[in-house]
Amino acid sequence: MALTSVEDALSRLLHDVPVTASESVPLAGALDRVLAEDLSAERPQPPFPASAMDGYAVRSADAVSGATLQVIGESRAGARYDGALSAGQAVRIFTGAPVPDGADGILIQENAVASGTNIQVTTGVDAGRYIRPEGLDFAAGDTLLEAGIVMSARKIALAASMNRPALAVRRRPRVAVLSTGDELVPPGGKPGVDQIISSNGIGVSMLVSACGGEPDDRGIAADRIEAIDARLPAPGEADILVLIGGASVGDHDLVQETLVRRGMELDFWRIAMRPGKPLMVGKLDRMHVLGLPGNPVSAMVCGHIFLKPLIHAMLGLPLRDSRVNARLAAPMVQNDERQDYVRATLSRAEDGLVVTPFSRQDSSMLATLAHSDALIIRPPHGPALAAGATVPVLLLDPVQ
Repeated sequence: MALTSVEDALSRLLHDVPVTASESVPLAGALDRVLAEDLSAERPQPPFPASAMDGYAVRSADAVSGATLQVIGESRAGARYDGALSAGQAVRIFTGAPVPDGADGILIQENAVASGTNIQVTTGVDAGRYIRPEGLDFAAGDTLLEAGIVMSARKIALAASMNRPALAVRRRPRVAVLSTGDELVPPGGKPGVDQIISSNGIGVSMLVSACGGEPDDRGIAADRIEAIDARLPAPGEADILVLIGGASVGDHDLVQETLVRRGMELDFWRIAMRPGKPLMVGKLDRMHVLGLPGNPVSAMVCGHIFLKPLIHAMLGLPLRDSRVNARLAAPMVQNDERQDYVRATLSRAEDGLVVTPFSRQDSSMLATLAHSDALIIRPPHGPALAAGATVPVLLLDPVQ
């Protein structure tokens, strides 16, 4: 059976993925959520001409150097002066306060000398000076936030200024994560002499959360069909089922058989990729099924390459390319027929990024992945490369 290329595997995995429905969440719960509808302003901001400085609201024609003006009242934030200015008058005003009718400039307090109820102007005022016009930030009807964006703290603050107490956002895809294998013991457990501590379940679940999904870690199933079947989600409980380990067809790899008995439509299960050759993709009713390899590095790398874009597709997010170019710090040998993802560290030089591959790349070595910044992407049959060659790298933590 021919191996499926990474590009073809991604294309088939992401074909016709439904976007999750919307749900309403309070502003405080909207961080990193995907907005499900456009947001338009219902009122301008500011909703009135407002002072940008502390000082005096004046008529610019009156506020010439040396003039004396009578202070007739005060306007502060939340309590405007209700009257209007006449010739020779001024109103004490503070930053953010509504500008009284009749005023067309702000005389800052540094340019006025107060004496009782009068002030003397030391520096004249131009019309419009230090006044924020109505709608300076946005006007009523302006679309300020568009559906499909990820809500940051800044965007939530903008939504708050639009008087939105809650937002319609995409429901987080529910992702059931099930590890399989008699050799696995959960963290904190007491492994037997032939057992190891399971890291994949928590690692993949945290990746799900980081990608905007809602993980459901269903623990560890023994290598028995009935044990695996008992831990599978019921119809409608999950949008994505991730199984870790047992996706191949060895005597003790029972995941495929269990799911096929349940009615899974298997698309493919072997890809031309290292690490991660035994990767399974299928559908069980309306649930997407993704079988990851059991080796810790393989599971996490395949999670970045396949699970992350699948979750993003369900959220309506575009396929984001987290690749950059970097110069090799060490030579690399010719690649074979599989696309290789090589763990590496990044550093910055004066002329750009430098990437240094780890000397050992065994797929069981999770420590190297934990200390990696990026994965060097080696295409199938890629030639040997000398130090200094430019290579594409996939950033594992793009923000960092």
